[in-house]
Amino acid sequence: MQRILSRTARRCTNSSPASISPHAPAIAASRIHSEDAPTCSNKYDAFTRRATLVRSMQSDIVSALCKGDRQRASLILSNFHHTKEALINILKYCAEAPDPLFAMETLELMEEKAIGMSKVMYRYVIRALSRGGYAKEAVHWLALLGEKESTHATLPFFNIFLNACGSSANLKDVECCLEIMENHLCGKSEITYCELLKLAALQGNLAAAYDIWKDCTRYYSPSIITQRRFLRALTELGDLQSAYHILQHMVAVAAQSSEYLRVSSKGRYQTSRIDLPVPTLRECEDSKLFLGYSLPSPQVLTAGDHSVHAQPELFEEKTESGNNPAYKVEVDGSVANSLRFGSSGVRTILRWSFNDVMHACVQLNNCQLAEQLFVEMQKLGLRPSKFTHNAFVRTVIAGKGIADAIKVIEVMERRGFEPYNSTLVALSVGYSKRLQLDLAESFLERISEIQPKHTHAFNSLLSGCEIMNEPERAVRILAKMKRVNLKPTLRTYELLFSLFGNVNVPYEEGNVLSRVDVSKRISIIEMDMLNNELRHSFLSMKNLIRAFGAEGMIEEMLKYLNLAENVLWNMNPYQKSDLYEIVLHALVDNKETHKAIKIFKIMRSCSLPSDISIYNTMIECCKWLPCFKSASALLSLMLRDGFYPTVVTFTSLLKVVLAKNDFEGALDLLDICKTEGIRHDIHIFNTVLRRAHARGQIHVIEHILECMHRAKIQPDPSTVSYAFCAYEEHELYNTAIEALQVLSMRMISEDASILSERRIVFEDLILSEEPDAELRIIRAFEAAEEFLATALLNLRWCATMGATICWSPEESLWARRLASSYDANRRPHIIPQSWEWKPYIRVLR
Repeated sequence: MQRILSRTARRCTNSSPASISPHAPAIAASRIHSEDAPTCSNKYDAFTRRATLVRSMQSDIVSALCKGDRQRASLILSNFHHTKEALINILKYCAEAPDPLFAMETLELMEEKAIGMSKVMYRYVIRALSRGGYAKEAVHWLALLGEKESTHATLPFFNIFLNACGSSANLKDVECCLEIMENHLCGKSEITYCELLKLAALQGNLAAAYDIWKDCTRYYSPSIITQRRFLRALTELGDLQSAYHILQHMVAVAAQSSEYLRVSSKGRYQTSRIDLPVPTLRECEDSKLFLGYSLPSPQVLTAGDHSVHAQPELFEEKTESGNNPAYKVEVDGSVANSLRFGSSGVRTILRWSFNDVMHACVQLNNCQLAEQLFVEMQKLGLRPSKFTHNAFVRTVIAGKGIADAIKVIEVMERRGFEPYNSTLVALSVGYSKRLQLDLAESFLERISEIQPKHTHAFNSLLSGCEIMNEPERAVRILAKMKRVNLKPTLRTYELLFSLFGNVNVPYEEGNVLSRVDVSKRISIIEMDMLNNELRHSFLSMKNLIRAFGAEGMIEEMLKYLNLAENVLWNMNPYQKSDLYEIVLHALVDNKETHKAIKIFKIMRSCSLPSDISIYNTMIECCKWLPCFKSASALLSLMLRDGFYPTVVTFTSLLKVVLAKNDFEGALDLLDICKTEGIRHDIHIFNTVLRRAHARGQIHVIEHILECMHRAKIQPDPSTVSYAFCAYEEHELYNTAIEALQVLSMRMISEDASILSERRIVFEDLILSEEPDAELRIIRAFEAAEEFLATALLNLRWCATMGATICWSPEESLWARRLASSYDANRRPHIIPQSWEWKPYIRVLR
């Protein structure tokens, strides 16, 4: 191979490929048949046999090259009776394959046999070299060809080189080709501009695309095919606005001209007009197009949630007579009629162009423009295709939501179009994000051919199963993935660890049996990861550590924490701190106080970044000591690190105080929280109610309930349960029912006007005598108002027990008693002065 390359390079620099051997006249004379020569049958048969033999040997060479037997092909070529016509098919194969090495071997043999080059051979050689990655050799041949042939004849060969460059081409080779074109005054044709545009799009150079458009429209009135290529390139480069301007221009051109498009042998549309090159009359440096430079940043236009670039001055409306008509086109009946009676090829190109812009709307999330395009297509009489409908559906999903997209799907199916698999995938992902898993799974089942690129739809559904805690559905989805041989991704395994990494959470604590089951599940998932050659990511390790902690498997959790630190070498300090935070939560929940303190000290010694959640966890850890002094020290440390207490911080402090049954201290903390301007939430009140119920402190429960009411914080089912059970355990049954009724009313709303508005509807449900009344209540409010369903079931139970439902809870004797007791025993805001409160007071003040 090196010998061939060296000899070819030497030939390119020292001699012309079209040079004639000194023996060429004799060879040529031997091929001339005189008109007066005898034409006997023997000579004719010999000629026929020779032609048949040549075709057979050509076929053998091509067959050997197709099979990869290059040695046999070279042997046949060396024994071949070489003529210029006979070698064309071989070079044609080298151009189509491409096979640049055998093409150069053929050229070397042609040089030895003094066989001249024809234009067809030049075409095949340049295509073989440029498509095969030998761009520099192809440039040499272009330079030699430019010196030999006329300028008009060589431009198609330069276009072949530019077409074959592709994304792997070196920009220096492209610039060298353009420089040769300038030196030989080849000019540029529409095809040249299209090839340069394709290179600019592959390089992602929007500035070069603008420059090419400007130069092209300076000399040409681009055909509708050329405009479509520019439109498609601009959509790929993210300039949706400019692409839309070109689309308007195309509609204007199609309506005002009768351009005819023909279909080539390869089934492609071609314009009927002659593509005459524009001669280069200016200096080389003035007109040369360099693809490697950048123009000033274009104007940024907003399209949906993305930003796209545009230079409106390149596509502005022109009023003077010139090559470019006005781009602003009003779609009326005359335009539609012109298109309807025009060329079918023009209508097809327009439809494709609308689809290109529609597809860009999907990528850039521009639903408004997609709707406008859809309407304009119908006004122009361009029947939206299946692709148009599917692109529009995907845009509506991103812009307006699933509900509107389903309406488009229904219209689409009435017109006889079935959604693409990509559309079904988008619908499934949309429903998964809305946690409507039944619909998401049904659309996933409708996919006719599942491909690896559809894995993200399965992952979205698994993510929904994780949020909704539906491991059974997740098992069904995994079975389908296995059935269709869909390879899981790393994201799949991250979700599997979260879905199947625990058994009892959140319903009960882990036990021996559940922990054995968890160990088996995790081992199976990790083994499958290993079989698919996937390693743990930060998220998969994080979900795994969280799963072990939730099941109370402390040793395994700490083992994987150590493994994560050793394996995930690129883990940044914030990610490591995130893992430590999960471990601390699990240790505190499992009463592993000393291990939690040890982990916290390691974090401090390693200078890992902390956050307020870590400090809140460590403050809560002090409840197992119990030591409020340690909690105050942690609070002081938190303030020094720049974190101010939140309601969660006060909730953790309350747990430390209540661990010592200090209800007075808990109420003081609630007062301090209020004076510090921190709004209470339901969780901080439920923390006190839970402990007061456990200790039978009914007066504390009543005080907290009145505090909640005055703070306009609605109770939740836990609040109602603590209050009701406290009265019931003290055998205060009537008070329990009355409290249950008032608190259930407050669960519905704290506003009396809202209660009166909903009274009629709710009374029908509460007092209904139908056997499935409870089921109706659950089904009516299970989606997003489960608290409302709980309140109505509580009121129905009160009515069943014979209580009279009062829709004015403030008139209840129980509510009045709590209000008067709160006013009479209002606690003055006095900060306690006991020794163990002093650190907290000093920190806060």
